[in-house]
Amino acid sequence: MLGRILPSGVAAAELRAYPEDLKVYPGEEHLIEKAVEKRRRDFIGARWCARQALAELGEPPVVIGKGERGMPLFPRGVVGALTHTEGYRAAALAHRLRWRSIGIDAEPHGPLPDGVLESVSLAPERQWLAGAMAEHNRHLDRLLFCAKEATYKAWFPLTLRWLGFEDAHITFEVDSTGDSGTFHSRILVPGGVNDGGAPLDSFDGRWLITDGLILTAIVHG
Repeated sequence: MLGRILPSGVAAAELRAYPEDLKVYPGEEHLIEKAVEKRRRDFIGARWCARQALAELGEPPVVIGKGERGMPLFPRGVVGALTHTEGYRAAALAHRLRWRSIGIDAEPHGPLPDGVLESVSLAPERQWLAGAMAEHNRHLDRLLFCAKEATYKAWFPLTLRWLGFEDAHITFEVDSTGDSGTFHSRILVPGGVNDGGAPLDSFDGRWLITDGLILTAIVHG
């Protein structure tokens, strides 16, 4: 599913049903030794996906540690992102020579809990949602949240700075089916980077609603 919104050269792997024999990778147990069972499964499953994606890129399996604010630490020369939600774990990875950063997120296709939209959105975003949700009969409020999460995941490895929900203005294009489209994240704070590339002022991404899930992806070059 995720591969439908990723460009060529990005490797993706997904896990729906969780295998009972899936164990923590050697060298990663200390990262989740105090975690509850659900958190352990999400951690193990997402990193299993990451190693499948690494293999697709021709890279060997390795320990995937945690950096600042929990950022996954991929091998030198590889960029990527992980995501998990109920019944779904996934990873998307690529070589740094081709892409600067990746952000992905997955959410259930259902409404945001009461009161959440006001805390994660800007007034223009809510104005758009008011008409678009009625027109398309989709939970686009959750799509907005999902796109903001993908934006943060693409932003943080390049800046090592927090990006609040209010710091990105996201606009959407919706395809005729109502189940897919694109989005544009305009960054509202200074976007200095640590990789020697151009400062960040925006990201472009794609989104998909399928099989009860909302998926968002940013692959930034």
